[in-house]
Amino acid sequence: MANITAAMVKELREKTGAGMMDCKNALGEVAGDIEAAVDWLRKKGLAKAAKKAGRTAAEGLVAVATDGTKAVAVEVNSETDFVARNPEFQEMVSNIAKVALGVGDDVEAILAAAYPGGGTVSEKIQATVGKIGENMTLRRAKPLAVSSGSVGTYVHAPVAPNLGKIAVLVALESEGKAEALAGVGKQVAMHVAATNPAGLDAASIDPAVVEREKAVLADKAREGGKPEAVIEKIVESGIKTFYKEATLLEQPFVHDTSKTVAQAVKAVEAEAGAPIKIVGFVRLALGEGVEKEESDFAAEVAAASGVK
Repeated sequence: MANITAAMVKELREKTGAGMMDCKNALGEVAGDIEAAVDWLRKKGLAKAAKKAGRTAAEGLVAVATDGTKAVAVEVNSETDFVARNPEFQEMVSNIAKVALGVGDDVEAILAAAYPGGGTVSEKIQATVGKIGENMTLRRAKPLAVSSGSVGTYVHAPVAPNLGKIAVLVALESEGKAEALAGVGKQVAMHVAATNPAGLDAASIDPAVVEREKAVLADKAREGGKPEAVIEKIVESGIKTFYKEATLLEQPFVHDTSKTVAQAVKAVEAEAGAPIKIVGFVRLALGEGVEKEESDFAAEVAAASGVK
């Protein structure tokens, strides 16, 4: 039997919002597998649909840089939040984003590229590490570009221009007026920051994610005593709801929930003077998917002093 720790129960509660004992029981049923426990709770109706928005466990900054019809978002991690408030670190992250704008998403290529003022990006990071005294890492870069139109940007919780905790890019294909595109692009980017869609539309969702969702819906219906003859219809209806909740174009627009995002963008076409099509988006949240070990300072002091 798997050893179910308090940390495992805590993680499951954070992912699902289920009660402590329900989480403990779920982990016991699936031999401690967190993801399987999420599904177990959902099948029992004890948790809402899981939206795996990775735990923010790393510090540092995300940044955006733009140039005409292209933009890029980058993430540079540090050990503590204190460093994110350091002007020298902020300047470095901003410059790395500008470098990435001309390089792309290859982290190794960005590190090898020339840094403004001399040396490479990698050398600049190492020099800053030596000066500030914390480890720093360029984790990822995500570019977006359109042949015509614009890329809307938004940075949440900014500490300086284009630097913050969440960075979003939204690519709009259009021959419309730049001012109208910029306005709706920023609004949609703010929506993405708030809702964290799983994909642009149904076709862009990972088929494995859809199959997992279908399996959960079917098992939940069976455990609720539904006959096999109606389970297929229940799953079909549930998947439609899933797409409305998980895909950007079908989500209710946060600035006007009477419209979907697709409808809200369509409404701007008259002002823009041309059709507008959202063709992609990028959302980088600081530390997403990275976990760091959390220490219990009181326990460490007690251990050091021999107190139990």
